[in-house]
Amino acid sequence: MIPCLHLQTTLLTSLTLGAQAGPTSNLEGGKEEPMGTKQSRASSNDKDPKRLLLGKRQKFSSWDDTLLLGKDPRSLLKRGMRHVSFSLVTKGMTDIPDFLWGLLEVQKLNLSHNQLRVLPPEVGRLTRIVVLNLCGNCLKSLPREVSLLQSLKVLFLNMNCLAEVPAELSLCRNLEVLSMSHNCLSQLPASFADLSRLRKLNLSNNYFAHIPLCVFSLKELDFLHVGSNRLENIAESIQCLASLQIFIAENNNIHSFPRSLCLVTSLELLNLNNNDIQTLPDELYLLCRLGRIAWNPMDKGLHISHNPLSKPLPELVEGGLEMLYSYLKDKKHN
Repeated sequence: MIPCLHLQTTLLTSLTLGAQAGPTSNLEGGKEEPMGTKQSRASSNDKDPKRLLLGKRQKFSSWDDTLLLGKDPRSLLKRGMRHVSFSLVTKGMTDIPDFLWGLLEVQKLNLSHNQLRVLPPEVGRLTRIVVLNLCGNCLKSLPREVSLLQSLKVLFLNMNCLAEVPAELSLCRNLEVLSMSHNCLSQLPASFADLSRLRKLNLSNNYFAHIPLCVFSLKELDFLHVGSNRLENIAESIQCLASLQIFIAENNNIHSFPRSLCLVTSLELLNLNNNDIQTLPDELYLLCRLGRIAWNPMDKGLHISHNPLSKPLPELVEGGLEMLYSYLKDKKHN
């Protein structure tokens, strides 16, 4: 049973208004009723505790309805083939309801697009979590107790107010996907180098002046997005990411295309659009998996538009990747 005080607080922060019925319509069916029937129904509704508490024309989500009736919140868990999930999306919550920390079996938790300012240390109790989605909130920090989420594989922190992340997050050694775009980050803890299973990392739309050194230790990384930061160069250490297939560094102020990037021959999508690159390395032809010059942001290939390329490179790019590679090979051997 949910305590009364907590119930009221939860309802005030989470309920959403439903569609209102017209003056001659039924709330459920929208059909006209004889006057006597309508009055009888209205009299019955006046005795409904849900309507007495919150008005006659509000609709209830399954979560709100369950709490009002004093049911076990576990009845809201969705049990799929592989995971037990729980979702409280776009509820307008500023705080996470306490009952959540008792749902120890939850494996996929979605609290995205609310107004959460704090993730309580109690999150450490949910040790079975595999996927945690906290996108679109107002979080400024994470508790150290995230280190207790040893089953965690996917963590979404996009669109928050994070200026730093705790070093303890690196203790989540099973983490494979980490997305922290649209925050206020300018550095990462050196201990992130220990996330040896990390495959996908999104650091776009932050304040990084360089790619953090710990990133170059992530040997399993196949996706790296550092677009829309404050980068002016790409370190030679980029060649250490031998498994990298997608590298996006668009919308920065990168001045040169490093030769070491040409050694990452696993690349299938390389996006350097909207930078300050003037020349291309002769060894670019080594990136044989790029396949073509790409113009659509979602396409695989080489994205190099909106750079002040020196002549004759712009014309060669327009001619396609094969023409560009042929020119660079000839230039290298002459």
